[in-house]
Amino acid sequence: EDEQIVAEIMRRRFFPAVLTHKAWEGFHFAGHEIKITEATDCYGAVVWPSALVLCYFLETNSKQYNLVDKNVIEIGAGTGLVSIVASLLGACVTATDLPELLGNLEHNVLQNTKLKCKHQPCAKELSWGVDLEKNFPRSSCHFDYIMAADVVYHHPFLDELLLTFDHLCQNDTVILWAMKFRLDKENQFVGRFQTLFDLEVIFDFPSLNITLYKAMRKDRMQS
Repeated sequence: EDEQIVAEIMRRRFFPAVLTHKAWEGFHFAGHEIKITEATDCYGAVVWPSALVLCYFLETNSKQYNLVDKNVIEIGAGTGLVSIVASLLGACVTATDLPELLGNLEHNVLQNTKLKCKHQPCAKELSWGVDLEKNFPRSSCHFDYIMAADVVYHHPFLDELLLTFDHLCQNDTVILWAMKFRLDKENQFVGRFQTLFDLEVIFDFPSLNITLYKAMRKDRMQS
């Protein structure tokens, strides 16, 4: 079953018939053809399989996870594919990433959502752990969903990533997080994540080493 669903997910990707000066990939999600411009010189500007897994889940579970009019923030949005699909499904989306990735992110989000969405998504700078209260004040920034695809990999900012999850997540916020397991660091981060959040596996793909999690704050019942 795992391999059948993985094959279905990977069929959502297509490539240009004619090579152009700009590298791009195409995807079919939420009833739309989505064209993503990539920058191969940078990790954050490539579409990774975890993003496809999360997009497929959002599309095929749109009744259980109804995104219409929901406030969604994607952290580590990269090329913007997840943010675009969430927008096409009716969400009000803030796509975030590092300042050097914002230009490509804004381009992809705009070209794939303009005049197609109920809410026009926006792209915003977010360096994990930096100026969180200043840029995303908890009193006024309430997110129904936090989305993340492949944000845990070989980088030195895992403390800052956990801090960012913690700051953005309120008592009724749902985190949808697709993660590819590569090294022991991923397992260690999951353990640390579980000190703050209740974690539930909602999709598991051993053939891709990808797990899709749903998470909520541990202390929400006491608050």
